[in-house]
Amino acid sequence: QVQLVESGGGLVRAGGSLRLSCAASGRTFGAYTMGWFRQAPGKEREFVAAISGTGGTTRYADSTKGRFTISRDNAKNTAHLQMNSLKPEDTAVYYCAADFVPLSEIVRVVSDDYDYWGQGTQVTVSS
Repeated sequence: QVQLVESGGGLVRAGGSLRLSCAASGRTFGAYTMGWFRQAPGKEREFVAAISGTGGTTRYADSTKGRFTISRDNAKNTAHLQMNSLKPEDTAVYYCAADFVPLSEIVRVVSDDYDYWGQGTQVTVSS
């Protein structure tokens, strides 16, 4: 069982930056691909970024590539999402998720593949 807790959301103006964090419980953090997803009002949950258990492989949505950076610190059981050049269309609830794929560099982008989810953190970007 893994518990995930997000933090770092808030209100920011367009062009600004935010850094989201995801703290995970458990002793096998490195066995999980960590992903970030988001859901805006009236829209489906969408993939944002993900990173493999070793941190060696990352994937980004086209809409976030070049602006967002995902990272992880396995010694501290944390994952981060650095968001720069934020746009109003980035406004959403952001969720951290964990996908159990031990000894693998698999990085999946479909939310149904993820086993554990945090409660979400609100990010609001004003124009």
